[in-house]
Amino acid sequence: MGLPRKLGQHFLLRDSILERLAIAACGVYTPRTIEIGPGRGALTRHLLKRTDDLHAIELDESLVNFLQTKFSEEPKVHIHHCDVLATNLAQWGTGVITGNLPYYITSPIIEKFLKLNNDFPLAVFLMQWEVAERISAQPGTRDYGYLTVATQLVCDVEIICKVPPSAFLPPPKVDSGAVRFHRKAQVIPGLGDLLNFVSRCFTHKRKTLRNNLKPFNYPIDSYPEANLRAEQLSIEQFIALHAKLLVAE
Repeated sequence: MGLPRKLGQHFLLRDSILERLAIAACGVYTPRTIEIGPGRGALTRHLLKRTDDLHAIELDESLVNFLQTKFSEEPKVHIHHCDVLATNLAQWGTGVITGNLPYYITSPIIEKFLKLNNDFPLAVFLMQWEVAERISAQPGTRDYGYLTVATQLVCDVEIICKVPPSAFLPPPKVDSGAVRFHRKAQVIPGLGDLLNFVSRCFTHKRKTLRNNLKPFNYPIDSYPEANLRAEQLSIEQFIALHAKLLVAE
């Protein structure tokens, strides 16, 4: 197509996977969809069949110009030349969010989605397989960490499929994974304080909670969890321990 490749883009081209992503995000139909990093519009084309209002956020100016030309006859497509991390995703109203995420800003985009409210009940993101494994990890495993807990406190997580490098142009050096995030109906009270606590628990992954929480004066010494590492605690155990320590303070 003669377009320059910037910003670490790897364009997903395999139609079977693009269609699978569109179905995972929109189902048969969803009124409004926000696409992050549309690139050359491959996924956009599949989403169009399943939504009435499509907002595509693209940072690369040359791709913005390309997309505006490509979809000039599609009134329901709105191309926005902006940085997703600096963009208010709620400005267009409730919807689902999807996209083939640039590897280098995957975690910040996921964290941005997690901070949204129930107007955004679902997201489907294509990301580096390593990150997909971390997000869906179970307690006691190597991949279980702060991002795992932060995500699973807010969402039910489902891996849709693993995507090989050959599905992209140019092919990345690693596998990718499509992940669906279903926001939980009930928001945990004091979620911000809980996330701050979880972050402190994972300060040094190989240290016990006693050592990680000591600088923050949590009265944890009398609890059996003090001798555990953060990776050994389930989501429910983090919630319960945080509540106990708040009462004990």
